[in-house]
Amino acid sequence: MTAAAAWRLTAAAAMMGASALVARAVPAQASGSAVARRLALKNASRYDDAFRRYSKRYFGAGFDWHYFKAQGMAESGLDPNATSYVGARGIMQLMPSTYQGIASKRPEFGAINDPQWNIAAGIMHDRYLWKLWTTSISEPERPAFMFGSYNAGEGTIMRAQSVAKGAVGSAEQWAHIEQVAPTVPRWRYRETLEYVRKINGYYAGIRDRR
Repeated sequence: MTAAAAWRLTAAAAMMGASALVARAVPAQASGSAVARRLALKNASRYDDAFRRYSKRYFGAGFDWHYFKAQGMAESGLDPNATSYVGARGIMQLMPSTYQGIASKRPEFGAINDPQWNIAAGIMHDRYLWKLWTTSISEPERPAFMFGSYNAGEGTIMRAQSVAKGAVGSAEQWAHIEQVAPTVPRWRYRETLEYVRKINGYYAGIRDRR
């Protein structure tokens, strides 16, 4: 089973997690799936060319580029001028130091808040994380580890892996990370777990409107 197929199977289930996240910002009667669908319609084709182009360049034609658009929606609502409280910037919410490291190898990259280059750099960073997990995580599980690492840092997810191996005897599924997350020190685990679920939820909204 490809990563795209496996991730698609879990997207609907993850909508329940996304619903909990969005409930704080919308009336109780508005479900998470409805919110995701409305946002997907609002951003129906926004930056699609860039997400499609750089997904194909860094992941190949067989990988569903809509996952990265869902990630951009989760990160910033596709706002190229978004800046987080820690200084992450642009659609893919990259730290300036991370962007600079990526751009130093790509002289064609422009300013960090240029939508095209921010998206390109974010997907390029995703590719680094994807490859990082290749030897230890199966392809169907790898997207969650990739996105979780994007949010929390790969070192944090590796710490969570170590805890999971000791607590449940395995750390090869994202469910194992979720299970031990509250016992892993020095990370905002609720934010990371919700982030992965939120990407699933937005992807489901995009899928529904295709």
